[in-house]
This record gives sequence, structure tokens and C-alpha cells, in this order.
Amino acid sequence: MIRALQETAVGALAHALARRQGFVVRRPVVPDRSGTFPLSAVRTGPPGRLPVLIVPGGPGLGSVVPYANLRSTATRLGLHVIMAEHRGVGLSRGDGRGGDLPVEAVTVQAAADDLAAVLDRAGQSRAVVYGNSYGSYLAQVFAARHPDRVAAMVLDSPLLSVEDDLAVTRSYRRRLLWDGEDPALAAVAAAVRGLAATGVPMAELSQVVQVMFEFAGPRALLRLLLARRRGRAGALWRQIGRLGEGDLQGRGVPYVMEPDLVAGIAHGELRFGIGPDGGPLDPQLPFAEAAVRRPYCGEPFDLPAHLPGLRRPLVVISGDRDLRTPRPVAERLVRLAPDAVLVPLHGTGHSALDAHQLAALHVARAVVAGNARRLPAQAGRLSALPRRGPSHRLGQVLRAVV
Repeated sequence: MIRALQETAVGALAHALARRQGFVVRRPVVPDRSGTFPLSAVRTGPPGRLPVLIVPGGPGLGSVVPYANLRSTATRLGLHVIMAEHRGVGLSRGDGRGGDLPVEAVTVQAAADDLAAVLDRAGQSRAVVYGNSYGSYLAQVFAARHPDRVAAMVLDSPLLSVEDDLAVTRSYRRRLLWDGEDPALAAVAAAVRGLAATGVPMAELSQVVQVMFEFAGPRALLRLLLARRRGRAGALWRQIGRLGEGDLQGRGVPYVMEPDLVAGIAHGELRFGIGPDGGPLDPQLPFAEAAVRRPYCGEPFDLPAHLPGLRRPLVVISGDRDLRTPRPVAERLVRLAPDAVLVPLHGTGHSALDAHQLAALHVARAVVAGNARRLPAQAGRLSALPRRGPSHRLGQVLRAVV
């Protein structure tokens, strides 16, 4: 009953925001076939300025409701923001006849072309494209298919090549939090190994370590590991282990996170469900069960081959606590692109757009102003800005409870 009331309230908010900030673009359900559906988008801020086209993560994460506060902040900073509700999600979920879009209509290529249509409808020839997590992959596909629409790019916690990235991510997580190669994290790694030796399931341990390290930081993680070793904090441990389960299965949370219709992207195209390799702290353990529902058809684009031809300013944002798209992935991307710079954020996990929104928006504003190359020197100041965003709030709660 409570969940139904919450979903009704979120739906009402989504439609109110769409009426106040939004517009609709008729898009083909499947390219080169008859039949269209209404794709929703929103825009805020002064329309005369070069827009920032923000592409959130997921796939399955909504744009209209989850980033309403972000758009308000962006407007106060003088940014013109455009966001499209991803096909198959939230206000763009329906086929226009009362049913859902078919899963086979929800592809990376179709979603990238939707972004071009949204810019057309908004009367914008070009934009600064800000892609976050999965949205960074979609932003790069958009740049490959519509290079003339890109004035510059910001890639926040980027994906580059799913299989290559996974090998890098596994190695990075294990060096940091299993082997303890960083002296500052040696005690944390020892506590992780010690808890694993007591028989705690690795899937459970891997999930809790990732959540606590990214959102709450290594000190809070160490306190929780030691408490769990002493037989305490069991209920909290189980709750943290369940965080994110809704991102992988079922309908999710309407208008916020809806993974079902984007399953063809998550598993069929991007192969998020690559099987575990048997090693410790494998990021694939939570995906193993969900992945078997949809076969892998092949990654749709070779992004590393496209990047050397990107003749636009590119800023890559990377948090030092990101265990999902870690720093070595960001560094590889910067090496491949001819006009790229890295902005490292201290004390930040995955997705500045969710964990450190002021830093993300200040980066976007600098890129709009043509100051991308100055940003690496400002990384410390950007990191020190007041923290806002849902991921930061979760981190505050976890630190307080632990």
C-alpha cells in the first residue's frame, strides 16, 4: 500500500515536471518502420546559451524526476540544460497506445539518435554533451553518429569497452582492497581478507565493500568490517548488501530506475552480465543471475576506435573512490582522445552527477565557457565544493550509522 502511494506520488511529480519543463518528440519505435511513440524531454535555464545535454547512467535511470534538483541548481549557475527521458524508461516507457515499448526497440543506437531528435526539437544545432556512467557510453555513441552536434564533451565515471574495462576493474579492486598494495588501505584489505576467511559469502562481501568504500569511505568501511568480524552490525550489513538489488531485476522504481525494458542494452549489447571469474571482490557477482535472462549479441560500437577521431574538447571526471569505472579506465580514455583532460575528484566515488553535483555542474559551466583545459588545475577546489546529491546523502547516513 505504501509503495503504491509512493509510486503514485512520484508519477504525479514526473507529469508535473513534464508539463512545466518538458516537450515531446515523436520517435520511431523501430527505425525504418512505421509506428512512433512519444519521447519526453525537459529543458531549464536560459535558452540563448549553448546547452548542456545531460545523459544519466543506468541503463534504466530516469532523467525527469531524479535530476529535478540538479536542474534547479544548474539554472542558478546560469546553465541551459536539456535532458531526454531514455526510451523504455519513465515518461518515455509507453508506445503511445497504452502498452510498453518492446524490449527489442530499446537499443543504444536508437537512444543515441533520440538525443539528436531532442536537440532538433529544442532548436539547438550543438550542445556540450555530459554523459555519466552508462550515459558516458551513450554520449560517445552519440558523438560517433552525430559528430557535428557535439561542441564539447564531459564524461563522468566513463565506460569505454565493457569487457576491457571489466578486466581493469577487477585488477584495480583486488590490488586496492584485497592485496592492500596501497599502504593507506592495507588495514582495510587485511580486514576484508580476514572476514572472507570466516566464511562470509564473497558476493555479499563484494557488494558491501563496494557500497561502503564508494559512498562512506575507507574509514567507515574498516569500522564496519571489524564490527562484522566481532559478530556485530549484522542487520546493517544485510541492509547494505541489498542496496541496488532493484537496479538489476523487476520493474524497479517507476520514473526513477526501471531496468526491465532496457535489458537488451544492459545484457544484450553491453554484456553487464559477464560471468564471475572466481576471484575475490568480483564486481560481476551481483549480475550473474540477472544476466542469464538475455543473451549477449555483441557490443554495438568500438568506442576506442572512435576516440582518436574526436576533434572536440573532452573532460573526463574520475572519483578516487570509484570501484565501478575506476581511475585506470578514465586514464586510458584520456590517452586515446586527442584533446582530453582528466579532472580527478578527491573523496568521490562513482558518478559526480550523483555524488558531487556542484563539482559536476562547475565542470560543465567551464566547458561551456571554453575553459576545459584549465580544469585539471582546479580539481582540488572542485573537490572541496559543498557536497550535494543522493549518493552523498547515502554516504552521510552510512557514516553516521556505522
